[in-house]
Amino acid sequence: MSKPQVIDDEEHERVHERVAAIDVAKDSGVVCTRLPHPSRPGARQSTVWTVRARMGAVGKLARQLKNSGIELVTLESTSDYWRIWFFVLEGCGLAVQLVNAAQAKNLPGRPKTDKLDAMWLARLTEMGLLRPSFVPPAAIRDLRDYTRARTRLVQERTRCYQRLEKLLEGALVKLSSVASKLTTESAKDMIKAMIAGQRDPKVLAGLARTRMKAKHDDLVEALDGMFDDHHGELARMLLDQIAFLDERATQLTTRITAAVAAMPAPTPSSASATGGSPAAAARPRPRSPSPGPSW
Repeated sequence: MSKPQVIDDEEHERVHERVAAIDVAKDSGVVCTRLPHPSRPGARQSTVWTVRARMGAVGKLARQLKNSGIELVTLESTSDYWRIWFFVLEGCGLAVQLVNAAQAKNLPGRPKTDKLDAMWLARLTEMGLLRPSFVPPAAIRDLRDYTRARTRLVQERTRCYQRLEKLLEGALVKLSSVASKLTTESAKDMIKAMIAGQRDPKVLAGLARTRMKAKHDDLVEALDGMFDDHHGELARMLLDQIAFLDERATQLTTRITAAVAAMPAPTPSSASATGGSPAAAARPRPRSPSPGPSW
């Protein structure tokens, strides 16, 4: 058995001398700073106060923290409420880190209040015990906004086609059983003709294009339903909505292409981290098992 070694605690266990932490809520944040005590050498002093989540108030806080010589500010990733704090403080030149709420959990059995949470975050920050989450730069954030908005538009367009299919089924028109999908030009021509008042299945089937012409007899049977004017009115609304969504998705595609083209070529290190291109960085990352900030 080896001889026990005695190791004294050292001051070097503290990584940061001057830190701040903010427990974020929707309308405000509780700020805690940890600084050396002004009159007791070796002691630490915590100061806690509440700041409203407004541009002016957060900007004033940033100036106050800079004047205090704060080295690092920690934010907990609470919903989207952290954004105003992160972007304003970072824009004022402060070093800011966003941490996963699971990492900053308080000890079991201790009271949980905003004040205590902020003080606990500050203590963890000064000891360097928190791992910051990835927050992309502004250009990537803008690109992700565009790509995610386009994704939502495409998803909504798909739902519109599903509603259109359900409407046709309610009118006893089995067009989707013959056509591979309602997004084909042949299917849209037939639907537009029914909206315009055409009810003859043979005439509607005659609007088929390319390979769908071979399914003429099946189309005649499928288009023989009970489509009336009220179905036509609803179908017209859905097609108009689909056209609007197509237009907006195309507009966003143009924006995305321009944003990617304007980005500088990735460095080897950033290429390996993002998958090799700005477009790869814009794609949503796989979700980790523990909750974190949504980008």
